Amino acid sequence: MLISMSHVTKTYAMGESKVRAVDQVDLAVEKGEFISIWGPSGSGKSTLLNLMGAVDRPTSGTILVNGHDLGRLSDNQSSELRNRFIGFIFQRYNLIPVLSAVENVMIPLQIQGVSSGQARQKALARLDLVGLSAVARHRPDKMSGGQQQRVAVARALITDPALVIADEPTANLDSDTALQLIVLMREINRGQGTTFVFSTHDPRLLAHVQRRIRLQDGRIQDRREEVADAMA
Repeated sequence: MLISMSHVTKTYAMGESKVRAVDQVDLAVEKGEFISIWGPSGSGKSTLLNLMGAVDRPTSGTILVNGHDLGRLSDNQSSELRNRFIGFIFQRYNLIPVLSAVENVMIPLQIQGVSSGQARQKALARLDLVGLSAVARHRPDKMSGGQQQRVAVARALITDPALVIADEPTANLDSDTALQLIVLMREINRGQGTTFVFSTHDPRLLAHVQRRIRLQDGRIQDRREEVADAMA
């Protein structure tokens, strides 16, 4: 079991009120799965991903990721887990504008203390994997939105993570580019055994996942819903 969430609740204070963004969630993710968390805006998708990615801590409940109890980790231990075990793909790419594509991809390895030469070599290999060797030295403002998001995918993969978490990765892409990205992530999932959990509210993408989990008002609905993999 890669991820195990048991009775997980996350509550935020809103003035004098409290809002349960995630409410008593039980969820298990096996190694190698390709899963979508879906639902309307405000359903708690991003909060749920932040919890399983050790970005945030639950108000109550237990989260185990690869055997690590996230509630028992220090801030430094959580950072170490994220850097070495989890890759993140963000809705708005989060690329550093003054750096080239290859320099953006190198960053997680440099944080680990890997030499610049080794980091660059591996970053170029990851850019080749996502079909971007030709723009390796381009800065983000010289790339399309789809290219920038593929750079973000390469950056997420640079540490060979067991888990990739993607929060609305296609939200800023047109339909064709969005589908290309989903196909790319699925190929990486199959070829490298990387587990992908991503959020979306776009029903056109849901046919391309192994399993989809509907979230509404912080609670999981249809928790056993399985779909055919259209790219099988």
